Amino acid sequence: MKIVIFYFFIVSFIMSGCSMLRIIVLEPPPLTPYEHIMLGFAYESKGLLDDAIKQYEAAAKKNPDALLYLGNAYFLKGELDKAESCYKKSIRERPENSDAYNNLAWIYYLRKENLKEAKYLVKKALELNPDKRDIYFDTLLKIEEIE
Repeated sequence: MKIVIFYFFIVSFIMSGCSMLRIIVLEPPPLTPYEHIMLGFAYESKGLLDDAIKQYEAAAKKNPDALLYLGNAYFLKGELDKAESCYKKSIRERPENSDAYNNLAWIYYLRKENLKEAKYLVKKALELNPDKRDIYFDTLLKIEEIE
């Protein structure tokens, strides 16, 4: 998308009496991490996960909060190894992000592996964000059912 600026040059052309009109085409400024995340949400809501992933990856370069969304998009694609990696990195970068703990625990639950670690993770999520108790407690119950 290019922005064409005419006004300044038309005025300059008229005022200078020049016979040659100049037009400059400017590139739009790069998107902010927040804008990449919002665009990623839009793509994800349309089921365009590859496009969403590209946006989340761009955002994650400057905003570690995007790692959670990137992990979620990989999860939705069924790429659990990549989702796991994103959730782990999210926990390292933003240890207060309770959703990353819960989501990583959910991956372990689905794989039926690292169940002790999964319980620890979901309990940490509960500790960090008691407002999401219903969601996280459901994860904990599921893990305990197969443990």
